[in-house]
Amino acid sequence: MTANILENIDLKNLGKSLQQARKKCGMTQADAAKIIDAVRTTIVAIEKGDRRLKPNELIKLARAYGANVSDFVRSNCISEPFQVQFRTTYRRNELEEIQVNPIVLRLEELCRNYLELEKIMDSPLPRNYPQEYSINMVIEAVAENIAISERQRLGLGDGPIPLLRDVLEQCVGLRIFYVEMPSKYSGLYSYDDQLGGCIAINANHPEERRRWSLAHEYLHFLAHRRKSVVDYEEQYQRKPESERLADLFPAYFLMPTSGLLKRFNDMYQSHGKFTPSNLFTLAHYYGVSLEALCSRLESMKLIPTGTWERLRDRGLKVHKVQQELGLDDIPQRSDMTPIHYQYLAIEALDRGLITEGCFADFLGVDRLEARRIAMSLNDFSITMIEENIHLDLCQA
Repeated sequence: MTANILENIDLKNLGKSLQQARKKCGMTQADAAKIIDAVRTTIVAIEKGDRRLKPNELIKLARAYGANVSDFVRSNCISEPFQVQFRTTYRRNELEEIQVNPIVLRLEELCRNYLELEKIMDSPLPRNYPQEYSINMVIEAVAENIAISERQRLGLGDGPIPLLRDVLEQCVGLRIFYVEMPSKYSGLYSYDDQLGGCIAINANHPEERRRWSLAHEYLHFLAHRRKSVVDYEEQYQRKPESERLADLFPAYFLMPTSGLLKRFNDMYQSHGKFTPSNLFTLAHYYGVSLEALCSRLESMKLIPTGTWERLRDRGLKVHKVQQELGLDDIPQRSDMTPIHYQYLAIEALDRGLITEGCFADFLGVDRLEARRIAMSLNDFSITMIEENIHLDLCQA
């Protein structure tokens, strides 16, 4: 934590919070003064909001009061609660309210935690946001143009994006969480001036579908930035243009035409034809489902219409064929929170700015799992993550 946080905090509110914490643990002002090597009148001034604390003084007082530094610098600067944002843009029946509200509240809680950690560590998430894209032509053309533009902007070439979540977190600056949801829900998107773009993806879905959903929500950020969205099956009788665009975008973003055409032709020339085995290999290469790949190839008129339906109706067992071809499952991301978020929590814990219990709460796990995560993340330095991984992902 740096002095920057304490330079911008409301001193009267901070003083009041410190006074309440001191009284709660039964300490006198004289006791508190000894903790920071000061006289009692200094504590009086601090609690009145007349004297600014130094970072090390706040750390010492928080420890003595059995509290976390984060309890005293917690930010409430989300401009409008997520519940309000979603309610104004998305009408739901009573059952949907019961299902969606906990997800919305969880996303808001995680985003608030993220912002709080950034303030504690004085390490804001860098933003590399493009201007919001306009929709001024045929919807299919818009989807492909945006996909091409974003790939060029992020230096992604025309190949697969195996680390999609990392790219969007580290190179764009989105806050992306995996959250437990009912199976029919795929993702949520919202935007706040303080937080920027925030996304929740269904943690219960397979990785291929998570990646597709993430690309779908990314389009909402790119083209409909300030509109909160909940995406779930059978949501619309007639889809609005914004949703049709978001449905089309993942195919172009995850499987760009130039790269896909080249790899299709390479396979065709190698075997004299394009085989079902090639379908499985290519789907695995791009990290998408077989159905999504078939649909994309059909739209490019490279395979007959209805290929996926015919394979499915023949009783095709996708997982079994993948195993026979030696194609491992796409690794299922187990980290529910972003890497940057986890490292901020680790650093705050290491510096004594938060307790182990607070660290566990930030990560949404029990203390045993929190220790395991802390040990695994400490095997790598933050410097290596920021200097090596970030450069690998973001530099063309």
